[in-house]
Parts: sequence; structure tokens; C-alpha cells
Amino acid sequence: MVLQDSDILFEDNHLIIANKPCSVLVQGDKTGDIPLLEVIRNYIKNKYDKKGNVFLGLVNRIDRPTSGIVIFAKTSKALSRMNEKLKNREIKKIYWLIISNTFEFKDGKLEGWFTKNSKKNKSFFSNHEKNNSKFGSLTFKKIQILDKYCKIAVDLITGRHHQIRCNFSEIGYPILGDLKYGSKRSNKDGGIYLHSREIDFIHPVTKEKINIKAEPPATGLWTISPSC
Repeated sequence: MVLQDSDILFEDNHLIIANKPCSVLVQGDKTGDIPLLEVIRNYIKNKYDKKGNVFLGLVNRIDRPTSGIVIFAKTSKALSRMNEKLKNREIKKIYWLIISNTFEFKDGKLEGWFTKNSKKNKSFFSNHEKNNSKFGSLTFKKIQILDKYCKIAVDLITGRHHQIRCNFSEIGYPILGDLKYGSKRSNKDGGIYLHSREIDFIHPVTKEKINIKAEPPATGLWTISPSC
């Protein structure tokens, strides 16, 4: 990944927020592909001519095929405070997704219990609590109708593993391109039509209100689905 200036949405002495392209890892895994975490670390080194180790903590994660906002902390104090905000649900997170336009609901709420299968790297939904399951909740609103598809905005109240992908697959509307959760076709770029669009929180150090919006990839259906 070649980092562009436009990929950095916010930066100060405490935080750096980036717009991750789809198909890029957030942090390293067994594939050995270079993750965004390392790209951002090198960006900081080059920008500030830093030598040796650079502290960079990961605040939130999004899936590899998902694009959008990822928050990093540049100090241990900021990381600790942002983690506490995540735990207390003090970071508002809005996602965009594209599904079939036969989806009839204008808005609503999806909630239930999610069980992660680590071997399959997949989550399974249930209306009832099960062993090792975690409760998840989100609200949604239809914001645009296209020829064959529609765009949905999701307010992610909790952050369970693959929660949005699993939820919409469970109700019969898998996200376009998401083969793992039932989409009929993949996307050419290896991504899915799920984008971390917006975050809203109080800065952990300065106490200023931070609102960040990330533009979706300039490819595919996103190009005929303008910002709302």
C-alpha cells in the first residue's frame, strides 16, 4: 500500500486517523502482507525523521475486505483513554453498506447474540444467548436507492466480530461481494461493499469534539452512490 496524503483524515500529537482501502490488513497476520499499522508507523518515521521505535497503538479494527476509518494512538495515554471510550461505547461509528434494493425496510434495529468460530473466521447469529456468545446491537436507515441496489447507513452500537456482515446475511441480504456471508459474486478488488464512513467522539486529551468522515473507494457502485 502506498499511503497518500488524502488517506490521513486527522493527525495531532496524540492520534492519527486513516481511511483504509479495502483488501488491506489493519495489522499483521500469517499471510505476511504489509499491514496498515506498519504503513502508518513508517509514515510517522518519514514525516518526522524519527529513528528507532515509534509508539503506535491500534484503537479500532475493521475487516480486511472493508474500507474506511481506522484510529491509531501515538501515545500510550491516548491509547488507554481511547480503549476506555470504546469499552464505554463513547465512540459513535457509522458504516455504509450496499445490498439488494429489494430490501423493504426504511429503518430499524437488529440485535441478538453472536458466536465467533475462530477456525472459520466467521460469526454466527442467534436470537438467544448461547455459550461464549456476545450480545450485539445496531440500528440502520436506508439512505439511497439505486437501480438494483440500495445503500444503508448503520449506527454500530456494539462492535462484535463481523457483526454487520453476519446480521444482514442472517436476514437474507448479504453485503455485495461478501462471499463468506452469502453474496453470489465477489468484487474485482477483493473488497466488499462495507465502508466505515464516520466517527464521532471527544478527544481523549484536548477534550475537543472530533467528527471524521471518510469517502468510500472511488470504484464500482460507490462511484454511482454519491456521499449522503
